[in-house]
Amino acid sequence: MNIKFRLTLMSFLQFFVWGAWLITVGNYWFGTKQWSGAEFGAIFSTLGISSIIMPAITGIVADKWMNAEKLYGILHILGGLCVAYLPQVDNPSAFYWVIFAAMMCYMPTISLSNSVAYNILKNNDFDVIKVFPPIRVWGTVGFIVAMWITNLSGNKASANMFYISAFAAMILGVYSFTLPQCPPQKLIEENATLSKKLGLDAFKLFGTYKMALFFVFSMFLGGALQLTNMYGDTFLSEFANMPQYKDSFVVKYSTIIMSISQISETLFILAIPFFLKRFGIKQVMLISMLAWVLRFGLFSYGNPADGLWMIILSCIVYGMAFDFFNISGSLFVETSTDSKIRSSAQGLFMMMSNGFGAFFGGLVSGKVIDAFYTNNGVRDWHSIWFAFAVYALIIAVAFAVLFKHKHDPKDVESISH
Repeated sequence: MNIKFRLTLMSFLQFFVWGAWLITVGNYWFGTKQWSGAEFGAIFSTLGISSIIMPAITGIVADKWMNAEKLYGILHILGGLCVAYLPQVDNPSAFYWVIFAAMMCYMPTISLSNSVAYNILKNNDFDVIKVFPPIRVWGTVGFIVAMWITNLSGNKASANMFYISAFAAMILGVYSFTLPQCPPQKLIEENATLSKKLGLDAFKLFGTYKMALFFVFSMFLGGALQLTNMYGDTFLSEFANMPQYKDSFVVKYSTIIMSISQISETLFILAIPFFLKRFGIKQVMLISMLAWVLRFGLFSYGNPADGLWMIILSCIVYGMAFDFFNISGSLFVETSTDSKIRSSAQGLFMMMSNGFGAFFGGLVSGKVIDAFYTNNGVRDWHSIWFAFAVYALIIAVAFAVLFKHKHDPKDVESISH
């Protein structure tokens, strides 16, 4: 079978596993189980904790002891078993620990899937820079297809979303054992310090004011990255509580509406080289932050009738908000750090945004929504999204004032090479 097709299938299933429940779990939590919002925030914080702990550990295992494709398969099978068990769980505390175990298995597979793909493509003499992006785009397609299946099969609030995810994880786990072998690279020196093995050398970058500022802003913006994944589908579904919107398209097909965000993501990736060359890294990061203000602000004032255009536009803006920061931030790290610690620095960027940022964002948002914006189980979504928009605006203004970085066209030349 064609190598590129096999890796495309791997990428598709990798994100299908996640898309089957990530956007819709709020409907299950608040609607089916009717558990509290504060504890729901803790559920999404597991993504952050897992992103901090596991990628470095699994990276060491794959570098020294085990074939990457086998480790990848084992993690998906174990994660699938955990997700399959979720429907049996009847209290929020136990649900937290089971989903935490699932995320400890799943989150490192995101970077492992890249490593496996790079390794196999290089071993088969493919141009990785040219061939990998079209393969990776199918991951986003997998995420969208899973969302559509969950919604159209009537399972956006049922336990079946977990079975759909678990089934795909099992298939991917078994399938990965059939992939070409990716033996340990043994790139880490035997006498390397534990700090170096775990990629902690990059923390010395906090000694530089500009880099420290960048990583702090990455964490604060990371707090916003998962908010619409956490609450977006629930927000749209809860318009059913208002008689005038009960039978609207938005309520029935909320997950499909939310999938516009992921479709937008694939399109904005194509626009990044133009924006980077035209505006530079700092301006593109700032555009991303302002896009987050729009994302939340439009949700705040949108509704399924005359405000439907705001909901749709918010989903379109998401692609710019999410992609522009992740890719321009990654490029800033690439052009601002020494080659010896560049990989660790990229890991630190992901740790601050998708790790600590997602952890605190999940935890704090759940408690704030529960304490200030929920009355007798009814959430004030207008105020919730408006508060998130204000948060993103404060970050954007502070970033524009405090972060100094001159636009150098050479910084973005690597985008096209």
